Amino acid sequence: MARYIFITGGVVSSLGKGLASAALGALLQARGFSVRLRKLDPYLNVDPGTMSPFEHGEVFVTDDGAETDLDLGHYERFTGVAARKTDSVSSGRIYSNVLEKERRGDYLGKTIQVIPHVTNEIKDFIEIGDDEVDFMLCEIGGTVGDIEGLPFFEAIRQFSQDKPRGQCIFMHLTLLPWIKASGELKTKPTQHSVKELRSIGIAPDILVCRSEGPIPVKEREKLALFCNVRPDSVIAAQDLGTIYDAPLAYHAEGLDQAVLDAFQISPAPKPDLAKWEDVSDRIHNAEGEVKVAIVGKYTQLEDAYKSIAEALTHGGMANRVKVKVEWVDAELFDNEDPAPHLEGFNAILVPGGFGERGTEGKIKAAEFARTRKVPYLGICLGMQMAVIEAARNMAGLKTAGSEEFDHEAGKKRFEPVVYHLKEWVQGNHKVERKVGDDKGGTMRLGAYDATLAEGSRVAEAYGTTTIDERHRHRYEVDIKYREQLEKAGLSFSGMSPDGRLPEIVEWSDHPWFIGVQFHPELKSKPFDPHPLFQDFVRAAKDMSRLV
Repeated sequence: MARYIFITGGVVSSLGKGLASAALGALLQARGFSVRLRKLDPYLNVDPGTMSPFEHGEVFVTDDGAETDLDLGHYERFTGVAARKTDSVSSGRIYSNVLEKERRGDYLGKTIQVIPHVTNEIKDFIEIGDDEVDFMLCEIGGTVGDIEGLPFFEAIRQFSQDKPRGQCIFMHLTLLPWIKASGELKTKPTQHSVKELRSIGIAPDILVCRSEGPIPVKEREKLALFCNVRPDSVIAAQDLGTIYDAPLAYHAEGLDQAVLDAFQISPAPKPDLAKWEDVSDRIHNAEGEVKVAIVGKYTQLEDAYKSIAEALTHGGMANRVKVKVEWVDAELFDNEDPAPHLEGFNAILVPGGFGERGTEGKIKAAEFARTRKVPYLGICLGMQMAVIEAARNMAGLKTAGSEEFDHEAGKKRFEPVVYHLKEWVQGNHKVERKVGDDKGGTMRLGAYDATLAEGSRVAEAYGTTTIDERHRHRYEVDIKYREQLEKAGLSFSGMSPDGRLPEIVEWSDHPWFIGVQFHPELKSKPFDPHPLFQDFVRAAKDMSRLV
């Protein structure tokens, strides 16, 4: 049965609980333990699928089709453990489950209350699959003191009491602010955060303190004394040049040893950190630089494209180059020449998105890349825009567009080269969708197989002709235009196994121009870069040599 580590946060949000959890998971793996990481989010949305990227950042998608918090991306990238639907839950999902049970009569007419019914639902969720791993790491979203988080804090308090002594520990992440005017590192916010946590019955075993620099011995001793933890369980989490230094930095601070000590695991297995030392070496000792433009519509918030940025970093590691990403707002050249905005880049990436805003700029970016022979990677909407560009400028379909944009406008303006996906095969059954269906959870979600054309660039990049990748979309390139587009030179080099859904397109007469309907960035890891991103960065590296 698993041991549980509950990770909470205090003082302010966005301190890096997800990263700390992921790094700790990687360190426990390095010592030979198996892990699974889980996220409990207090917001009332059922999942982040319908939330704006400006509100929540990217939506991470699992193989089994869950739309989850972006922290699950960190978990996967650092541990290599594929996340599942059961690794992410929100207050909205918990309350929805409780109310569905009440409607069915499962509670036998009892009055439904936060305690015990909501907290029991949370505890049941936490326990799923606990017989599969040595350690279960559960991160609680938000900060202690948030009213919406109280049921989760109460649930994990109860959970720790339900389990045998020594099976659960608590790790609390806080901020140690540096007051420049007085030249002091302040511990009081952390003290108050721990006091708040203890007031609801949770005493942290380990303190992880974010700071701009080292924590002096005097402040460590003060924190240990006032927060009732051991001095060697006060862990400094200093600002780092790259998130991939986190496992080595936390190990140097003794985080993994503090966890094993808290569980009284002795003697502790020695860690094998060679994998992370290699990752760090590849980042810090790059042998060149490439410039990649990400032409998107959510560029004001980089977290909206978090997995893409990380996958580019991984591709850079594989090629021993630093990838310098610049965010380019597609709306800048909706109605003008994109050249002043895109010249000087070694490659162009157009990511996914929803809605018509900025799409004409994305189409122009695809045209610029095609005509200027600049490496291009189009993901989801980025692939659809590349197809529309090819249809308009190469296949003679001057009014080519997407049915999605016609739905928004309420009238027909385009030849629908991209249409609303009404049905597809998932496993052994057919899935059907209507335009008017609920938005949440109704897309083509999760891992699906694809078959690649022999001799194609993508088959060469993957090293195989059979792949599976994660999807998140409700619009699809219409196969009826395939013959017309292929006559113009756009190859449909990847298809669904039944041959009905286009998965990949490429220009065979271009140095590197590929569009994919799926999201390859979701499966990339620093120690296992995704083959498409690895090859894309290689093409950008080749382009940089020509400039």
